[in-house]
Amino acid sequence: MVSAGIEAMNVFGGTAYLDVMELAKYRHLDTARFENLLMKEKAVALPYEDPVTFGVNAAKPIIDALSEAEKDRIELLITCSESGIDFGKSLSTYIHEYLGLNRNCRLFEIKQACYSGTAGFQMAVNFILSQTSPGAKALVIASDISRFLIAEGGDALSEDWSYAEPSAGAGAVAVLVGENPEVFQIDPGANGYYGYEVMDTCRPIPDSEAGDSDLSLMSYLDCCEQTFLEYQKRVPGANYQDTFQYLAYHTPFGGMVKGAHRTMMRKVAKVKTAEIETDFLNRVKPGLNYCQRVGNIMGAALFLALASTIDQGRFDSPKRIGCFSYGSGCCSEFYSGITTPQGQERQRSFGIEKHLDRRYQLSMDEYELLFKGSGMVRFGTRNVKLDFEMIPGIMQFTQEKPRLFLEEISEFHRKYRWIS
Repeated sequence: MVSAGIEAMNVFGGTAYLDVMELAKYRHLDTARFENLLMKEKAVALPYEDPVTFGVNAAKPIIDALSEAEKDRIELLITCSESGIDFGKSLSTYIHEYLGLNRNCRLFEIKQACYSGTAGFQMAVNFILSQTSPGAKALVIASDISRFLIAEGGDALSEDWSYAEPSAGAGAVAVLVGENPEVFQIDPGANGYYGYEVMDTCRPIPDSEAGDSDLSLMSYLDCCEQTFLEYQKRVPGANYQDTFQYLAYHTPFGGMVKGAHRTMMRKVAKVKTAEIETDFLNRVKPGLNYCQRVGNIMGAALFLALASTIDQGRFDSPKRIGCFSYGSGCCSEFYSGITTPQGQERQRSFGIEKHLDRRYQLSMDEYELLFKGSGMVRFGTRNVKLDFEMIPGIMQFTQEKPRLFLEEISEFHRKYRWIS
């Protein structure tokens, strides 16, 4: 049987970020409560960055590392996002163009809240496993930005925005799927999925969000348990404590993951409380590193955790990673795969941590300028030209490699420019 999984994976965590402890103090938040979020930094989308630029900038290093023959075998491009820029035209059309991919390629977009990245990934994996086009590759790009205000009105749909703001991030993860899954070889058929209708969080209008944070937490915990129990039915003998050397969770913020892991270890694995903290540090904490520095990037959040796990974990031998994906509304899945020492070496070659270290740190005044919508490109903008000098000096942080930015929108058509 042919193997399938991740051949390469890269993260783009934005050009600019904000220190979230500074934000918490500026907003006069309860710092003791804030520290439970386990957040350090959040990527902030600039007015001339959007899900297209994030997706292209995540994928370009992967594409550049391919030969022309390999690049031409990308026959499926799936973009996964709840931050779409048009009700009809897919993000994938722009991404396909600016990556210079072969035109003999299926390209489309998936929206299913934070589950969208996994939905696209599983579709790509099954395309490879089907062998309808032997040797083909698929490119899956999950790209999301948080650049909106909470929708007002009603007691049921409410959210404590002051504490949601520090965890709302921006970024993209690009995943190349194929028959040589050196980075993450999927366990075929080892999937537990679970979904039902729940109104925990939603985007009722393009630039706003509403939700019930308590209901969202309960739904997340329920799905975490039920997906693993379904996985266990399909993989006899699977044990939450022993089967997986690492666990990567969909990460809205680190504190939510820590709570979910504690619940699973008590309820499913029947582990004593004293052992849970050590297990969390060993198996889960490596996956939180990048998430703590980027924030919640919705459909890409699980893959951000997976990339962090592979980069930060110890892979002196092949090890199995269990992955939990959750999307509000809701759909969820637990699946697994193997990463090898060679896979970790290949993954580290993309220098994700170095990229995060080289971002521009926003001052609170600069952040407030962006937060209040100055220069923001809203959904449905017909014509606009973007000012790259809105925050002077920020372009010096584009590093050596060319980076794509949104230059203008002319009669709804988005036009981008490479800057280095």
